[in-house]
Amino acid sequence: MTVRVAVYLDQAYWRVDAAVVAERSFVLFLNHVATHFEEFAVIGRLSRDPPRGTYALAPDIRFVALPEYPGGGADALGVARVLPASLARVAGVLRATDVLWLFGPGPLALAIAGLAVASRTPTVLGVRQYLPAYARSRHPERRAVHVAADAMEAGFRALARRRPAVVVGPDLARRYRRSRSLLAVTVSLISQADIVSASAAAERRYDGELLVLVVSRLDREKNPLLLADAFARLTPDPRWRMVICGDGPLRGALQEHVDALGLGDRVTLRGHVPLHDGLLALYRRAHVFLHVSWTEGLPQVLFEAFAAGLPVVATDVGGVAEAAGEAALLIPSGDADAAARALARVADSQDLRVKLVTRGLELAAGHTVEHEATAVASFLTAAAAR
Repeated sequence: MTVRVAVYLDQAYWRVDAAVVAERSFVLFLNHVATHFEEFAVIGRLSRDPPRGTYALAPDIRFVALPEYPGGGADALGVARVLPASLARVAGVLRATDVLWLFGPGPLALAIAGLAVASRTPTVLGVRQYLPAYARSRHPERRAVHVAADAMEAGFRALARRRPAVVVGPDLARRYRRSRSLLAVTVSLISQADIVSASAAAERRYDGELLVLVVSRLDREKNPLLLADAFARLTPDPRWRMVICGDGPLRGALQEHVDALGLGDRVTLRGHVPLHDGLLALYRRAHVFLHVSWTEGLPQVLFEAFAAGLPVVATDVGGVAEAAGEAALLIPSGDADAAARALARVADSQDLRVKLVTRGLELAAGHTVEHEATAVASFLTAAAAR
């Protein structure tokens, strides 16, 4: 059965030479899902700003450009201005689509859902994060944004009662448990071949330099300034070093904070490092992985760390605790002291490291990109056949 899939995702894209790129690595997961279908289209807003994206859509994925509009729904008037033109383009796509994978909540996503109902296009909802928590983290003082996020979340959950849904992680699975049918996934970019053996992980030594690795988008909801605060509490021990991989609007502020604390010779901001062109090697060279977000669905970087046999310290937010279980040492969000204590505890306890690494390798093996992409493809195909 040939199934034609279209995906809408509220994020910016840029054309760079012959490629279409995005700022977030989720498009690489879409590339894997697309290999299961003969026709696969991605619908998104084409930005006129200087490119920030580094993650390219596969060349055989058709990209349908919508007019540029403010992302996230914080500017309702901005979205309203492009709504007619956007819906006209989406309508053209739906006429040649067997199933729509519609990510939200968001104002345009809700409008597209109505269009899909009118055109009788089978639709699978997609949810990657809990919008109310995200809105409050990103816009803490904008009460109107909080109210709008709550309303859009309620609207999307109402839609899910009549539509199948794919959600990321156990926290969202619980929130969308009343969906018509539900698939909870882990967004992983790790292949089976990327997972180290238990014996290789056991060779990591903790009697010399201790390297903390952070892989994160440097944005408000990721709480990057806390990284410097946590590391500063480790400075009495000269063995500690930190490498931060990732980019975003707070990179400059983070570098300034690192320098102000006198950490510039021990904390390095590397910017974006491709997974299979340097980042995997960093995971395998590091001694502990640190995650400090205010809000999350289920971060894929945890599974990259698990696959490298790297002990993980992570904030207890979103679906992290339920998904990671005994594979991560959990800390409260926003607590630099707790983060520093947890890092030191990992370095000092071989028994703890063995427990974390053993469970992490098991989780990584059960959530490879091949496994997760196949599950999504099967779910979309079933929806198209209904």
